[in-house]
Amino acid sequence: MAKPPEQVSAERPRRRSPGWLDLRRTTRGLQAMFYGALASLISLAITFWTLPQISSDGRLPILRLVVLLAVIGLVMRWILAGVAILIGSVGVLIGGLLSQFWVVYLGVTVDPGVKLHGGVEAPVIVSIVMASVSAFVGWLAYAGSDDAYVSEVMRVVRRRARRIQATPKTGMLIIQLDGLSAPLLNWMVMAGNLPHLGGWIREGSHSMVGWHTGVPATTPASQAGILHGGSGQIPAFRWYEKETSRVMVTNRARDAAEIEARMSTGRGLLADGGVSISNNWSGDADRSVLVFSRAALPTGRSRGYVRFFSSPQGAARGLVLCVGEMIKELHQARRQRRRNLIPRVKRGGSYIFLRAISNVLLRDLNVSLITDELVKGTPVIYCDFVDYDEVAHHAGPTRPESLQTLEGLDRVLGALKRIIDTLPHSYEIVVLSDHGQSQGSTFLQRYGRTLTEVVDDLVDTTKEPVAATGKSEGWGPVNAFLTELSLRRSVAGTVTRKALHGKASRGEIELGPRDCEPTVAADEQMVVTASGNLALIYLATTPGRVPLEELELLHPRLIPGLATHPGVGFVVVDTLAEGPVAIGRAGVHVLRSSRIEGIDPLTAYGDHAADSMLRQAEMPHNGDIVVISRVDEYTDEVAAFEELVGCHGGMGGWQTEAMLVHPRRFLVEKPPVGSDAVHDLLISWLEQIGQRRDEEPAEQVVAPSDANVEA
Repeated sequence: MAKPPEQVSAERPRRRSPGWLDLRRTTRGLQAMFYGALASLISLAITFWTLPQISSDGRLPILRLVVLLAVIGLVMRWILAGVAILIGSVGVLIGGLLSQFWVVYLGVTVDPGVKLHGGVEAPVIVSIVMASVSAFVGWLAYAGSDDAYVSEVMRVVRRRARRIQATPKTGMLIIQLDGLSAPLLNWMVMAGNLPHLGGWIREGSHSMVGWHTGVPATTPASQAGILHGGSGQIPAFRWYEKETSRVMVTNRARDAAEIEARMSTGRGLLADGGVSISNNWSGDADRSVLVFSRAALPTGRSRGYVRFFSSPQGAARGLVLCVGEMIKELHQARRQRRRNLIPRVKRGGSYIFLRAISNVLLRDLNVSLITDELVKGTPVIYCDFVDYDEVAHHAGPTRPESLQTLEGLDRVLGALKRIIDTLPHSYEIVVLSDHGQSQGSTFLQRYGRTLTEVVDDLVDTTKEPVAATGKSEGWGPVNAFLTELSLRRSVAGTVTRKALHGKASRGEIELGPRDCEPTVAADEQMVVTASGNLALIYLATTPGRVPLEELELLHPRLIPGLATHPGVGFVVVDTLAEGPVAIGRAGVHVLRSSRIEGIDPLTAYGDHAADSMLRQAEMPHNGDIVVISRVDEYTDEVAAFEELVGCHGGMGGWQTEAMLVHPRRFLVEKPPVGSDAVHDLLISWLEQIGQRRDEEPAEQVVAPSDANVEA
């Protein structure tokens, strides 16, 4: 995978022959030009045949138009790249999309043999149809895959590679496949469905190991550990803080920035010249792109960003394919209903849009941004691909559409490997996940009531509990992008602010369901937050952690009612006498002393359950009561407190079983337990390849002490 240092050194001084003398590279270029021209010709022919708004005097004008469109498109891209620094990334986004229409308009007006019929709308209609047809033809040309843009990126890299000077040290590319469990990856590799990732493992260049996430099994907690070594600051995806009467949501920009400030030591995984792309946290990187805690877009100097939005195979094609992805989602959801698959949830509304964005636009944009960093020789790159996690939440972790998404991500890994092989410098590729997913009918589907409603029946309060249990995870990237856009001092920023002023809170754009981040009034008595099949319950008006003895006085029916509910596996509360205890239907497990009374309620949740829950119980801002749903002893299905058929956050099933695929030369003595342990492992590998500078003595923020299991 990585070139040996001596090979890199030997390649550096070698004089490269001119591109036109390299027969293989020239052949690839001519072949790409031929296929591009053929696709354009087919697209034009279909457009002329279907639209009355455009016509020609014969076949020759259509052939001329193919050449004109190619030349004008190339000039427009050169211009856009040249002014990128002046207009910034937002200007590139808008200019790149508009340039696709200008290319078509100029082409049809310059050629005298081509005529437009109709008013001012004619060139717009022709441009839209031609772009749509072109995207469809390209999709067919690549055998129904989404690799057209990746192939264009490869051509750009081959041209630039001739002028790149190799970096002296091997770098590291870390790809996170969000939500992929180790058992599922193992099955996919054995089935041969992942030819690239599975091929690396079969060929012996890489090894695969599973690692246990602990609780909470969420992206924010795991990435806090992997990127900062600070998972002890994250008790869930969302939680309530009594001191400020706020519900903290980890993918909301202002909350993410505050949380990162609490856990950052300045020496995160990406501190020494690294870059963070599409993540929850920055990892103390010098540059962060589409990161929630920094909510920043790349600057106008980002070639990857310019390439994506100015290329016909980039954003313009992506928008067309987004429509196709939405149609595919509607078909697959209907197929689940017709086959009466159980478990399943309603698949509609905003999810259709979010799936299209994550599986098409964000995937290609991430590839472009990663490629730009690889070409620069950035020491360490960390990028999160959320495609599989988003689909698996709504379709199910092992359903066909979820597995197809994994196959698409495997093609991305193959493309990144080919890009690295093209470059003169060397990279090691590490592939990991942040958690798995567990399947099951939701708590509401099983019992006809939400957990918040159950709690309301068991407490003696004058107000209903506040529920923070909505589905906001997929809106994080969209909100981060729009927030950054609205803060720009530009026309685009002004338009965004005016268009979304009703969705802006303290300068931050907040789209998505409102029930996941409700406003908590000063007199609220109970707050219930949910993250998958993990729920945290707070007595909002009672300061500090409320012990079991006080809970029994204030709400005597609450703990017995929850512990014996058929949808609850166990609850964890603090006690004055023995500290945190897990209480189940027929037994109690004292977490610090491991003393068990009756039937151990943690048995069904695995060997790490007690350590995980003890660590969870000792986290700051943890709930007064922690609730974990039931787990089926035969199917390992859980009952999420959110309306998601595939969930993660608590325990039970595959959700705590993450994976790590690493170069075989990096040794793993035993499977890591907790994301902080993965952080230490990655740091040691960076030290091995010389990409970690010695830490300068300075005052650092001390995170809470970690137990054996980390989230």
